[in-house]
Amino acid sequence: MSDSGDVREAVLDDGREVVVKRGHAPGATAAEAAALRWLAAAGTVPVPTVHSHDRDRLVIDRVPAGRPSASAAERFGRGLAGLHTAGAPAFGAPPPDGPAEAWIGRAPMANVPADDWASWYAADRVLPYVRLATDAGTFGPSEAALFERACTRIPASAEPPARLHGDLWNGNVLWDGREAWLIDPAAHGGHRETDLAMLHLFGCPHLDRVLGAYREEAPLADGWEERIGLHQLFPLLVHTVLFGQSYAGQALAAARSF
Repeated sequence: MSDSGDVREAVLDDGREVVVKRGHAPGATAAEAAALRWLAAAGTVPVPTVHSHDRDRLVIDRVPAGRPSASAAERFGRGLAGLHTAGAPAFGAPPPDGPAEAWIGRAPMANVPADDWASWYAADRVLPYVRLATDAGTFGPSEAALFERACTRIPASAEPPARLHGDLWNGNVLWDGREAWLIDPAAHGGHRETDLAMLHLFGCPHLDRVLGAYREEAPLADGWEERIGLHQLFPLLVHTVLFGQSYAGQALAAARSF
């Protein structure tokens, strides 16, 4: 068994290798367990099996270590398209049995179902983090006003609610040599371009192969590349709240980009 603070590796009596995660806040383990099960139910991208959880700990399978490959990236792209297509009841919908007050990393994330993507994205995925960053002194009044103006220009979308991983940066995609696995989700119903924009933001091995296979499986609407900055607002603002000024400039640039 190795120990790295909140995450430990262990071997069960039957020889299975697992990861034991300690929840950082009340409800965090329940939210992650529900998210993993919801993603697994789509049957499209591998996720670790949830063995057990309580208010303090989550026990899941350990993903074998490997290297990314072009063929695995293509399978990941097709699987991610299938995951998104599996859908959600509404924008902002939590996973079944998942709490409404959830988390993305260590930042709070409210899952409040809504029918209209543009207004929901502004109200529940942009402005709450602008307020938190403003309260912390990272943004001033004029910068907060820029985000508020940007929210009035979010275009309407005809996309149905997709089943999102919700925190799809490179560190949450693990490669076992044959497949890409998803870990640490902040799953909810949302716009599928948001997951893809996060892959662009923080990089992903063989990203062109991932996107090419994704688009063959589920073509994207015209202009999706021009909307990348819009969808990156959410993760950039979350990172601004969690890590401060180092991400504030990128968040402001994303707001100005559309």
